[in-house]
Amino acid sequence: MLQLCIPLLSHKMDLESALKECSSALELFLNNRFADALALLKPWKNQSMYHAMGYSSILVMQAGMTFDPKDMDAAMTSLRESLQTCERFRKKIGIMETLTSFWYRQPAESLTEEEMHAELCYAEVLLQKAALTFLDESIIGFIKGGMKMRNSYQIYKECQAMANITKEMENQSSTHIHFKGGVNMGIGSFNLMLSLLPSRVLRLMEFLGFSGDREVGLSSLREGAASNSLRSILSTLTLLMFHLYITVILGTGDGNLTEAETLLQPYTEKFPNGALMLFYTARIALLKGNFTFVSIYSKCNICL
Repeated sequence: MLQLCIPLLSHKMDLESALKECSSALELFLNNRFADALALLKPWKNQSMYHAMGYSSILVMQAGMTFDPKDMDAAMTSLRESLQTCERFRKKIGIMETLTSFWYRQPAESLTEEEMHAELCYAEVLLQKAALTFLDESIIGFIKGGMKMRNSYQIYKECQAMANITKEMENQSSTHIHFKGGVNMGIGSFNLMLSLLPSRVLRLMEFLGFSGDREVGLSSLREGAASNSLRSILSTLTLLMFHLYITVILGTGDGNLTEAETLLQPYTEKFPNGALMLFYTARIALLKGNFTFVSIYSKCNICL
């Protein structure tokens, strides 16, 4: 059984330790121990970018499920704090560098590994904040959300360039796999979701700097899901959502139940009672017409 251990804040949390502890928090979350996951992350959320991102991510998911104004406010506050935490780890640039960045981006070699991860975490938190802003359902909310999305996407593109340049780090650093996995998740999700837009809207989005290539999206997410990184589960869940919901709703017929079952299997074996695992297991059974899984539906207590 996974033991919950809250560390004393007597030392600086290094990148490798932060990733390990956030992996433990993720396991708690997938085992339905949501309060324990938050308790593990909270002590370091103002000092570690990964703890900050993990803590706010859980609150965002809670807000997305309840739509309670208090939960929404708590999530938005946490996201703002997370952005501030991530910002402290990003590379500091001067006024001249800021101006020249419009035409020339700093090479990846000029960033430390910690700064690379800070860029990735910043993009992920910014994307979550954009999603929460869209729930405001106002014109201003949509504009703000769109601007945050574009900023997030541009940072993901820069992280992708860094990942391509620093491939040799995969054999030299135990943390680089988590960076690459995060890039795959971000780039894959953007491409996949944007590819679902109508062609006219997609052309407009591409004009604004986005990319909506479905095959690129699926390929990146599959690579991320197989990477055994911190964000592997996020790539997996995005693929499951695509195969089991989006393709059904849009009626495209592109869903792949076989792939969905294969993706889900290792998680159902490791977290047999996890709410997310039960939910998607039940959804697959429903789409296959296997109504003997009715007991799972009732156990999930979620509309499938």
